[in-house]
Amino acid sequence: MTTNALPWAPPTEDIEALPVGEWWDAVSAPAPVADRALSLLGDRSGAVIQDGTHGKAYWLIEVNTAQSWCVRQVHVLTRLVDEKTLIGIPPATWTRDHDTYWRVPYRIDRYLTDTRQLHEALAQASWEVLGPKPNGRQLCHRCQLPTDEPIPVPVEHTGSVAAATRYVCPMHARNYPHTDDTVLRAAARRRALDQGRSR
Repeated sequence: MTTNALPWAPPTEDIEALPVGEWWDAVSAPAPVADRALSLLGDRSGAVIQDGTHGKAYWLIEVNTAQSWCVRQVHVLTRLVDEKTLIGIPPATWTRDHDTYWRVPYRIDRYLTDTRQLHEALAQASWEVLGPKPNGRQLCHRCQLPTDEPIPVPVEHTGSVAAATRYVCPMHARNYPHTDDTVLRAAARRRALDQGRSR
């Protein structure tokens, strides 16, 4: 599928805050999910902006093609009726020596990513990285407030028995190291399956 890119180019000297919904919409994902999605997309990905300051990646997609998405930790940035959403766009020449840069380089002939392929890759990446979505809200272990997007975090294990899974909200998830804790992920998946069967 081809994308209908409108003529547009990034700024030339410094990051510029540009409105979504004019030339493109944007999709943001946390770095671990974005890393996996990029490996799934391969050369099918359009340009990607990496925001090292906030640990996110942004894809540019066609305007009004992703309003109904529901993928954990993935956010669609689009024009709203009563407010303007801006995104910081770096110059096309900025690479890893800047905090915000083009992780997948901007090309005038291919800066948009196919929305359907991106959705499939992000949904799979979200499942693989974050595990199944817990049923219902969970309390954030750090702030003790309920969250609709709970993220399981590593806990210390005693012997061969895993402790209870702890969840945090997206804001506090960055305070925990990203680890591939197999025991934690297995416990979370087992609990999600058990809850699904009991309902």
